Amino acid sequence: HVLPVSAWVYAGCSGVFSLEQGKGEEDESYGSDDLNELEVNGNWTPQEKALHEARLKAKAKRRLRKSSSRDSNRESISDSVSGELSTDPHSPKSKNAVNDRKSRTGKGRGLPKKGGAGGKGVWGAAGMVYEVEEPDAKDPNYDESSQGDTIYATVVPELDERELEKTINPIVQEYFEHGDTKEVEMLLRELNLGHHKYEFSSLAVSLSLEGKASHRELTSRLLSDLSGKVLSEKDMSRAFDKMLKELPDLILDTPEAPQMLGQFIARAIADHALPMSFLDCYKGKVDCDHARAALDRASVLLSMKTKIMRLDNVWGVGGGQRPVKHLIKEMNLLLKEYLVSGELSEAEHCLRDLEVPHFHHELVYEAVVMALESTGDTALQMMVKLLKAFWQTGLITLDQMNRGFQRVYDELAEISLDVPHAHSIMETFVDLCYQDSVITKQLRDSCPTRGRKRFVSEGDGGLVKS
Repeated sequence: HVLPVSAWVYAGCSGVFSLEQGKGEEDESYGSDDLNELEVNGNWTPQEKALHEARLKAKAKRRLRKSSSRDSNRESISDSVSGELSTDPHSPKSKNAVNDRKSRTGKGRGLPKKGGAGGKGVWGAAGMVYEVEEPDAKDPNYDESSQGDTIYATVVPELDERELEKTINPIVQEYFEHGDTKEVEMLLRELNLGHHKYEFSSLAVSLSLEGKASHRELTSRLLSDLSGKVLSEKDMSRAFDKMLKELPDLILDTPEAPQMLGQFIARAIADHALPMSFLDCYKGKVDCDHARAALDRASVLLSMKTKIMRLDNVWGVGGGQRPVKHLIKEMNLLLKEYLVSGELSEAEHCLRDLEVPHFHHELVYEAVVMALESTGDTALQMMVKLLKAFWQTGLITLDQMNRGFQRVYDELAEISLDVPHAHSIMETFVDLCYQDSVITKQLRDSCPTRGRKRFVSEGDGGLVKS
């Protein structure tokens, strides 16, 4: 039995081809008229069948030679009218085409991409030398322990104006107590003052204007010691320039602010904390009367010295820096003026100006001795009144009061050589002080008393009478 022409299929070495596909492409050696004629007859002779198979094989070989391995892999078998030719998916050529590293665009010479230096897991072309790269701390693979010694730095934020005042005020107030400029320098180095550094000087001077003379002396020393270390001449100039502009406000709290600021300027120039040209910059350029008074005060103080030297006494010698003999002399003068004038407020003001609270026991001692050496009861009453006023205001503490009286008790025997009735006067004075609650009962009871013995006289026959 012979099959019709349309049902003939040939399985080649690389695919299956339909006869209709062969009919559409066979236009040279085997025409469509011959095929139709054979199909009409319906019978194939052995010679015709062999000839037809040979032609189909030759046609398939020519198509395989013309197409590339990739093109042949993409073609699929189809029984449609299009008659496209495809290769077998199980062909070895199809498997090799998937893993082919050659260019798939059909361009180039088929060499690897980037000369073999690209792609995943590739470290570059052969013979390539890489430069040493610094480790990046933001790299996820960054290993801190393998990078050697690690240096940690503390970042201190810069202080703004509000925080600066809150931070500087306690430092200056504490400095007024201990007077150690090195400690202030250490604290300032730990702060990040930034471009507000000059405001430290103005804040320190402003606080000292409201304080005592000893505070102003300490402030002048502080500015001198910090100059060139923490503060520059430019910072000092900016600070005093700011204070000259703020004098109308400072004078409301401190009426003597212009004169005091002038003394600060003169002392700073003498200590080389301010440049000599500071005063020259303001000549003829100052409209404020207070600022002009301050600059005139500084100019006068500097002109009084034939040589530029430290104006150590511009604030006077205050507090414990004074010699002991000088303090004793000042207290004696204070008590004598009180006995003449009788003004308690003036005596209290003078004692506070001495700024020696640790030495107030000397005032108690001198007051008691002066009462013993005086004649009459007026001096006794006035001294009791003075000590009572100082006790009530807290100017003289209990410890200072006890130490002053105890010193008199210890030296009462020597005082009796100059004042024969010292023991009896002392007993009277102690009783008056106890009645006014100036001293304690224990201190009153510890007052020494003189024994009432009768000494040998000529009329007694050499016998001691009791």
